[in-house]
Amino acid sequence: MNSTAGETAVHHLIARYAELVDTGDFAGVGALFAHARFIGSGEPVEGRDGGVERMLRDSVIRYEDGTPRTHHVTTNIVAEVDEEAGTAHARSYVTVYQALPDFPLQAVAAGRYGDRFERHDGQWRFAERRVRIHLVGDVSRHLRA
Repeated sequence: MNSTAGETAVHHLIARYAELVDTGDFAGVGALFAHARFIGSGEPVEGRDGGVERMLRDSVIRYEDGTPRTHHVTTNIVAEVDEEAGTAHARSYVTVYQALPDFPLQAVAAGRYGDRFERHDGQWRFAERRVRIHLVGDVSRHLRA
């Protein structure tokens, strides 16, 4: 089965999120969600100016190298794209690994993403991300209290 352009774009957006978070580029994540709503464990936040970047800055610990020392692995991605309507939905699993000099490599969280996307001016973008974390390990070095 051949992927559509929309499916490829959706997969790239999901991967881009993980890359930006893991490199500590919270402004980049804010830009990625400039026209989207992010729903996690706290109050929903929307857009770059509406708090996605701020939410990450306030909740995720970054280290001397500017990163959270994490590795987000996104798997089991199922994307359903309506090319004609310019909309898409995806669901996936996420596992967050972390390692520090005094903290051996381990999974610190695992859950699911439920994403909505839209095509605007020919470009696909996030419209909404719902994060549901089902398994929590030691997040004391990843998240602020």
